[in-house]
Amino acid sequence: MAAWRLRGAGTALAATSALAAAAAAWPSPVSASDPSPAALESARQLVSRAGSGGPPPRAAQRAALAGSTAAEPLDVLVVGGGATGCGVALDAATRGLRVGLVEREDFSSGTSSRSTKLIHGGVRYLEKAVFNLDYGQLKLVFHALKERKQVIENAPHLCHALPCMTPCFNWFEVVYYWFGLKFYDIVAGKRLLHLSRYYSVEESVELFPTLARNDGDRSLRGTVVYYDGQMNDSRLNVGLACTSAVVGAAVLNYAEVISLIKDESGERVIGARIRDTLSGKEFDAFAKVVVNASGAFCDSVRKMANSDVVPMIAPSSGVHIVLPDYYSPEGMGLIVPKTKDGRVVFMLPWLGRTVAGTTDSSTAITMLPEPHEDEIQFILDAICDYLNVQVRRSDVLSAWSGIRPLAMDPSAKNTESISRDHVVFEDYPGLITITGGKWTTYRSMAEDAVNAAIRSGNLKPANGCVTDHLHIVGGYGWDPASFTVLAQNYKRMKKTYGGKVIPGAMDSAVSKHLSHAYGTLAERVAAIAQNEGLGKRLAHGYPFLEAEVAYCARHEYCESAVDFVARRCRLAFLDTDAAGRALPRIIEILASEHKWDKARRKLEQQKGIEFLETFKSSKNAQFRDGKHNGQ
Repeated sequence: MAAWRLRGAGTALAATSALAAAAAAWPSPVSASDPSPAALESARQLVSRAGSGGPPPRAAQRAALAGSTAAEPLDVLVVGGGATGCGVALDAATRGLRVGLVEREDFSSGTSSRSTKLIHGGVRYLEKAVFNLDYGQLKLVFHALKERKQVIENAPHLCHALPCMTPCFNWFEVVYYWFGLKFYDIVAGKRLLHLSRYYSVEESVELFPTLARNDGDRSLRGTVVYYDGQMNDSRLNVGLACTSAVVGAAVLNYAEVISLIKDESGERVIGARIRDTLSGKEFDAFAKVVVNASGAFCDSVRKMANSDVVPMIAPSSGVHIVLPDYYSPEGMGLIVPKTKDGRVVFMLPWLGRTVAGTTDSSTAITMLPEPHEDEIQFILDAICDYLNVQVRRSDVLSAWSGIRPLAMDPSAKNTESISRDHVVFEDYPGLITITGGKWTTYRSMAEDAVNAAIRSGNLKPANGCVTDHLHIVGGYGWDPASFTVLAQNYKRMKKTYGGKVIPGAMDSAVSKHLSHAYGTLAERVAAIAQNEGLGKRLAHGYPFLEAEVAYCARHEYCESAVDFVARRCRLAFLDTDAAGRALPRIIEILASEHKWDKARRKLEQQKGIEFLETFKSSKNAQFRDGKHNGQ
């Protein structure tokens, strides 16, 4: 059987040179007009100066949207504040178009904050391309690898290369994965992060101490390590929203589209009726083109234009869990491409903890998807086969579920294969829908959507797409040693329980966190910690500071406690028990910033607890008096 598989692999690999040549010749997407060096430099100047003033306040953004009229509409109105929607707003605004964006909840509140945290080209798709001689799959991988490099370069403080180890339990697997991952390197070409390589059993265990040497009756023969990218997904998404605002887009979270506006003939969409869910007030926003980038909910927006549309979304559930850091070493992930039941499982270091997953199963579309206990147990059982330590449910710090909006093209003649690539479609004049794809390719997805909007609305951009080489806010001037400036020049002034303000060191853990989370804007956070007595940590064992709450409320459109604990600092994703204990102080600071009354504070506490329960908070690891609740 092994010999047959080797012959099959040899046949497939013999065809890879032709596929590689085809991929290398595959052209990049063509923008609606040529990019201008002057336009790129102008955008860079705006973004690099963001530290002096930050994006406009929420009230100004709402006024800009409400100020559009049928006679003087926006060029583009984007519905959806996830990665793709914010990418569309940034692309369109940097082309000189008048842009608005509305998001029903918070930026990145949906799938974009619940990802695997990987920026990857798609090794599995490459395998399909080789064995099925599928040029379309190879094109998808080539495209993703190009974008992978750009995402990392454009947000250097939030993204980095991550080595991923693939265990091999027979010599066929060693050869198979070594050749396959070398081809992955070849397809990446000049966008390669680092070369893949083979490690012996002894080297592998030294690099990954918890890796099992045996899997049942099989013995480890070594590992193949390759590189992909990793990110802090929701902070990247929020960064995109703020960057869009800095370059001129009017972005508004907690703004729900309740209906679409059509022209007098009813033949074209010309805007949307918006409800500001914070104030309860409604207003109209007019635009020459509406871009529907609402992810898993895109069909509901499409139905506002035409109730008879064919659904585009086939939702799939991806569940992840977070475990303590000792399950995986810092700086090395573990990926098993095919478990005993054929699924992929991984363990990745992330923000000082270990992310493990994932599942891939059909699901219903809901606002707050929850992981099921059997899915959590599946992940625990799957990773247990590859570790030499006991894996316990009581060690799970957090668990979450995200909905992958897999797309079906309504214009396709059949729906036999659901696309892992993205789909751009105009099924009603004036309404462009962009869906599918993945985090890695958000920028090029946005470019395709803006190109389609320009054609649909006959828009006149000042220049072509410039986002290929545009950093997000906090990215210009940042380098990995930037944290030393914080550690050397700032103190954390902390209020004691008695109200006395005492100094504390801006230690390496805190300064590194601030530098990576906020980039060059971290000094503004450190200044708040030093000058306003907000230098205390929000949760024991985590580097998040009280000053971050105030900063995010002032400069990152943080409007609720859940906004902060889930998407600005990630504590809900890392440790639900710690997040629950931090909630009262977070609410106290936000109440001071936003002038909340007692009723609003009580509501925020209730909503925060309810939100954390969707992460299985009551069943996760809890610490009382320094003691772990696990057995």
